[in-house]
This record gives sequence, structure tokens and C-alpha cells, in this order.
Amino acid sequence: MYEHRLAADPAEYASRLLRATRTEALLVDDGFPPPDEGTSCSELGELAGCEARPVLRLETRGDGAPEAVRAARVDGIVALKTIAAYRGGLDRVSDDVVDALEANEATGDPLPVQVHCGFGDSDLQLARADPSLLKPLVERFRETAFVLLHCYPFVREGGWLASVYGNVFFDLSLTIPHVARPTEALREALELAPVSKLLYASDAARTPELYYLAAKWWRESLAEVLAESLPADEAAEAGRAILRENAIALYRLA
Repeated sequence: MYEHRLAADPAEYASRLLRATRTEALLVDDGFPPPDEGTSCSELGELAGCEARPVLRLETRGDGAPEAVRAARVDGIVALKTIAAYRGGLDRVSDDVVDALEANEATGDPLPVQVHCGFGDSDLQLARADPSLLKPLVERFRETAFVLLHCYPFVREGGWLASVYGNVFFDLSLTIPHVARPTEALREALELAPVSKLLYASDAARTPELYYLAAKWWRESLAEVLAESLPADEAAEAGRAILRENAIALYRLA
């Protein structure tokens, strides 16, 4: 497989795997890699044969984040994102990020805010990436939809927040495809949270295989987990909601 990958044209190889996921829309974090490196948002959309929309990472704007947020919808941004978990922890969100959240809500039509939660690289303090630490912000900015990304190993905490707060959603990106038992993660996610609060996402980057594996394992795991508790027609409807409809409604992709 690796020899085949090396021998293939990189763009054709990536496009083949990306299109095999049957993805309808990609949301692309503009904070990584830097603008002059890697594949751009528009290029990624061309490779995948679908729409690609940018997500504005707040930390890259510093104290200019509020100004960027005010112009975000006009600039075609569909969501904001913070990696506060890497910058001191979710219990100590910086003033710059809070100012950006205030500016977002002050627009009267706030964008969803994605928040890195749970595991990641070694420079993260895992205990400070627990999504339950976001409770004060969730309650302060009640008009803002917060989307908890990744969550592992705090999947139940993410599900609890999504079940008790109308403005909280979550996904298992990065968790799937990286955990060994994706069905168990999905079972935990849906123990409390309704299917209307869970979103498909991959957090795939750098290697096209991750896009394909995430899509494959999400679909397979959802089919198994939903079939355990719902009739076939309701399971299919719930699967469509998680894989497509919830994101279209939340990010206004239609």
C-alpha cells in the first residue's frame, strides 16, 4: 500500500480517496497549516469534488480577533474555532478569545464556535481539555452555538453538556478514526445526547487516508449502534441527521 502511494500522482491519489468518502461539504480550519503551506481550502474542495468552506481560528488573529469576527459572515466564514485547550486550558480561556466571543454574540447572528476538547498533541494538558470546564462560557454566551470537537476521553462529558444545554453540540472527530473501538465511543456519545446534537466530522489532515477511514468507520459504527436501539426506518433517519442534516442546519450550508 505504501509503495502504491509513493508511486501514484499525489493529487490523483488524494482525490480518489477524498471522493470515495462521498462528502458533500468540507469545513476547513484556516489556522493550520499556514496560508503559504499545504493545500488551500479551495484546492481541497476541488480534490474532494465538493464545496469547501473556511472556519476562522481565533488564536491566529490575536487581539484583532473581534474585528475579524465582525466581518466573518460577509467573508464567507461558516464557524469560528478556538484551541484554548492548548493555550492554558478550558478553565483559563484568554481575554482575546472572550473578547471575540463577545463580538460574535454582539452581531445578533453569532457564528457557531468550535472548541478543541479532549486529546491532542503532547503540549496539551489533558485535564484542562475537559469540555465540562466550558460550562461558564456556555451559560454566558447563550445565543452562541458551541461545538465540542474530538472530546475523547471526555465523550460522556460532551454528551452531558449537549443534553442539558440547547446551545451545545459535539462531534467525535479525531476520536474516529483514531480510537480502536469507534462503536464504543458512539455508544457513550448517545447515552444522554439526542441524535440532533451529534455531528459527523473527521479532523482529517495531512494524509488523505484519514478522510476515507473516518467516513468508513463512522458509517459502519453508526449503523451498528443505531440499529441496537431504533427500528430500521428511525435508525436510517438518525444516521442521516448525524452524517448530514445536523451540520447543514447548524452551519447554514444549504
